[in-house]
Amino acid sequence: MLAGGMLLAGCSATSASSASSAAAGSAVAAPSAAATGPGAGAPDVRNAASSATGQANTGTTARLTPASDIIYTAQLTVRAANVGSASARATQITETAGGYVSNETTSADPDHPSQAIATVQLKIPVASYPFILGQLAGGLGTQLSLQEQAQDVTQQVADVNSQVTSDQAAIVQLRALLAHAGSVGDLLQVQNQINNEESALEAMQAQQRALSHETTYATVTLTILGPRAKPVPHHPKAPPSLGGGLGAGWHALKVSLSWTLAFLGAIAPFAAIAAIAGYAIYRARRWMLRRGPAPRPAAPEN
Repeated sequence: MLAGGMLLAGCSATSASSASSAAAGSAVAAPSAAATGPGAGAPDVRNAASSATGQANTGTTARLTPASDIIYTAQLTVRAANVGSASARATQITETAGGYVSNETTSADPDHPSQAIATVQLKIPVASYPFILGQLAGGLGTQLSLQEQAQDVTQQVADVNSQVTSDQAAIVQLRALLAHAGSVGDLLQVQNQINNEESALEAMQAQQRALSHETTYATVTLTILGPRAKPVPHHPKAPPSLGGGLGAGWHALKVSLSWTLAFLGAIAPFAAIAAIAGYAIYRARRWMLRRGPAPRPAAPEN
């Protein structure tokens, strides 16, 4: 019985240890499986995140279309109580925004200061152009008229830049060719080509600077009128027409006839005197020919 009890106790211990081992193995296997499951999915998540980040970066750093090069111009007319003060205020507003005054003319009569007129041409940075134009229109006096124009010169700017680059490359090539020229004639020919290319490059660079300035600064022509000054009429230029051509031709004909008649009237006294003098000379010559000696009779023949 004692032996049988000991045998049963050993079997129970063996079964318990086996069960414990199995449970431990299951516990170890479960974390392992858990690690394997998320681990297998983690690279996919990281790859997806990386792909999303890459796509986001691609969208953020994508090359945008270059902005258009536009020349902005405007004509603004306002009526102010004091033309001088309004002109000074406009200059201050423009210079505060980084612009400047390119031209200014003032017409004023000391006896009638209320009829003064000032015309100021302002150069305003394009970035501040709408805001500054609004300040000028509403902060100087009563706005009478406002006209705005926008000219797209993107293609012209691109052509000029391309021409500048082409001329610079041609000069570099010609200078390299000049170093290998052999005869004096070749040297002179290559040097003349270099001079021509440099002249063309300077002209293109001047046009490039002008376009850059015009697209960087908007031009606003500001007309300030006194309280009793009359607005300067701006008549739009009508397109050419048949009636306009006939009117211009008739006017030209009248002017031509007037000048022709004036010329004839100017030379008429001299022509009359010359005609009288010519006729007198002609009659005198005829009279002298008639009073000439009579021809002698021919001697009789023997």
